[in-house]
Amino acid sequence: MTMAQWLGERIAAFRFEDLPAEALRWARIGIIDTVGVTLAGASEPCARIAHAVASPSLGDALVFGRRERMKPSDAALVNGTAAHALDFDDCSNTLGGHPSAPILPALFALAECSHASGRELVAAYVAGFEAQARLAHAVNFHHYDKGWHPTATLGVFGACAAAARLMRLDAKQTATALSIAASFASGVKANFGTMTKPLHVGHASRNGLIAAQLAREGFTAGDEAFEHRQGFFNVYNGAGHYDADAAMRSWAEPLDIVEPGIAIKQYPCCGSTHPAIDAMLMLVAEHRLTPEQVERVISRTHPRRLQHTNRPHPQSALDAKFSVQYCVARALAQGRVVLSDFEDDAYADPDIQSVMRKVTAEPDPLADQQPDHFGAEVVVELRDGRRVSKRVARAAGRTSANPLPDARIEAKFLDCASHALGRDACERALAALWQVERMADVAAFTAQIEAGLKRD
Repeated sequence: MTMAQWLGERIAAFRFEDLPAEALRWARIGIIDTVGVTLAGASEPCARIAHAVASPSLGDALVFGRRERMKPSDAALVNGTAAHALDFDDCSNTLGGHPSAPILPALFALAECSHASGRELVAAYVAGFEAQARLAHAVNFHHYDKGWHPTATLGVFGACAAAARLMRLDAKQTATALSIAASFASGVKANFGTMTKPLHVGHASRNGLIAAQLAREGFTAGDEAFEHRQGFFNVYNGAGHYDADAAMRSWAEPLDIVEPGIAIKQYPCCGSTHPAIDAMLMLVAEHRLTPEQVERVISRTHPRRLQHTNRPHPQSALDAKFSVQYCVARALAQGRVVLSDFEDDAYADPDIQSVMRKVTAEPDPLADQQPDHFGAEVVVELRDGRRVSKRVARAAGRTSANPLPDARIEAKFLDCASHALGRDACERALAALWQVERMADVAAFTAQIEAGLKRD
């Protein structure tokens, strides 16, 4: 049995009724978080440009943040780009990227056009999440280190699997859809810090949906698109650098959305900077630190994370999201890191630039002793000669074992959604999403979102 066939059978057989309570809870949280960051990202330049290129497109799928509808694949492109525009969407240790943003824009577009229920949307979402996680077990972290962006290269399979499940494709059609998606996988880390990174997500969401639609109509694809000598595994990772058996060992035992679970971001920047931000904020709180007291800051993170976050001189707001020096400087200077820190030319603020010059980033010498690669240590040398430090094994909210309180999840949603919706509309949307499985028709929810948009 090929990888595509193995996945196809499990995706097609996936049922809402089989979801454990914890999986449903985490699905609600993933959907809440993704809808919120999509509404916040809808007005970002990358989302506006993607919309301009895709438009006009007549259809029934809502463009989040606009009173406009497009055909599902185009809505998936625009909303997927918006979902990742702020780099504030959820993360996954297994994926080494962002699991929900490639999946949910395609699903919402498809669900509202087919008048699917919330239960159907949830089941498809969890099935897509699990499918991309299984493939991640086969290829990471060599895949990530080589330079692929797993959010896109694996996310396209998540979007495809979810769309196939929502359209009720059978096992054979689903396998074909995944094989088609193997030729759509793309996204290189060289484009981190630019508009192309969120475009990766929109592209993956759209292409996963299209792959499923093509398979439904009888399109054909190779049976061994994953394991063929010129298939996904060998081309993207190379012989000896993947383990296909690892993908097939434990489907849904437990579901990846439950363990290790979704990482909900507290800060609107690259997740690789978050442990250092946490450490710096702890030091600020414990020692009442101010920039004036500080002579030097040393931020130590895993070398894998430092490769794309060692940016002492960010050149744009997007670039600043990947600068651990900038993020740590913000944490020291103001005791928080928020959306406005990455808007316009906030990164160029002279006072922050002055603090940044005190921050040095280097590899963590104890990286190999970490239980995973999401830890950090921050050392602060003070002008009075004291030296204080804090080590964080992983950022708060990074796994289901260390979740954020519901109140913080809700506060993040309301803050993000308020960029597009009025206050009452934000609260109504949040209440509806906490009960997403009770929606009789997802289209009614997107209509509610559209009606709640702020007036221009």
